[in-house]
Amino acid sequence: MVKRWISGLLAAMATGNGLFMLIAGKQWYLTAPGASDTGPYNFHFVADIGVAFLVAGAGLAARAWRPHYWPAALTGAAFLFGHGLIHVAGLLGGHAHYVVMEWTGIVLPAALSPWAALPAKGENHA
Repeated sequence: MVKRWISGLLAAMATGNGLFMLIAGKQWYLTAPGASDTGPYNFHFVADIGVAFLVAGAGLAARAWRPHYWPAALTGAAFLFGHGLIHVAGLLGGHAHYVVMEWTGIVLPAALSPWAALPAKGENHA
């Protein structure tokens, strides 16, 4: 049950971020810590990543809703985990200016996502 709750929380975070990126991409770019440090705003790039967050959120939401949909959650978690690894590389390489935010808001959820996506012992799954 804990994994389902965490999947739901991660789904809400990813979906909210993806919607923000799609609905108000310029505002997201200006308010997301470090985003504007990467170069000029690119609508297409932000929207593409927004879609990836929406898909990840949908997969994790499916797992929170029904445990046997864990493969969809694992697919969503793969994006979040890969995204987290990119941020870890930046943190270790000294390229991060928002260290606490990146560890707590990106890396920690990314690390939890594969664990939350996989079925728990005794859970009814496909």
